Amino acid sequence: MPDFWAMDNRVKQILARLAETYPNATTDLKFSNPFELLVAVILSAQSTDAQVNKITQRLFQKFRTPQDFAVLTPEELAEHIKGCGLFRNKSKFIVETSRIIVEQYQGQVPENREQLEKLPGVGRKTANVVLGVAFGQHTFPVDTHVHRLAHRLGLASGKTPEQTEQELCALIPSELWQAVHHQIIQHGRKVCDARKPRCSDCTLLDLCPTGGKREEK
Repeated sequence: MPDFWAMDNRVKQILARLAETYPNATTDLKFSNPFELLVAVILSAQSTDAQVNKITQRLFQKFRTPQDFAVLTPEELAEHIKGCGLFRNKSKFIVETSRIIVEQYQGQVPENREQLEKLPGVGRKTANVVLGVAFGQHTFPVDTHVHRLAHRLGLASGKTPEQTEQELCALIPSELWQAVHHQIIQHGRKVCDARKPRCSDCTLLDLCPTGGKREEK
């Protein structure tokens, strides 16, 4: 397991500046229990957190527990989540997942990765978010922001999110994984945009091997 003090000085500076810039970074998704978080993360695929929050604000007033969702048909649920992308597929996933949670896990979201990833609509990133945010486990979810910034900052070179996750976990101490994950996402949203990164406003510019090059294009 990597030790913070044994890390490369450039990496330590990147982590320190991220922590200073985004000291309270956390998920933007609104939820009150692990099941609501699971539903919100499933809905967040190809949708913004802001849009998901608009949907769940109404949704969770009507349906809150796995039991509530398990008795719905996918068509019924689809009417309530129309505002997010791929809503028909997501409605099927959420209803099927809710039924499994009720039937196999006594209505409780499993805290085990293998069990989580067997649920419909739950991949590695979704499982990582739920395990890390809801249950406090050491996970490093890799979404598009984390994948992009890890490459731009020279922290990883993996072609897939899974490879990038492995590289980041090998580089950064496990107790920092969740915090750094949220800090990188915030930086990706506010500064290091996919198409038009604002390098001149970036606190990491002097530490970034690609800094300034994209902004000049």
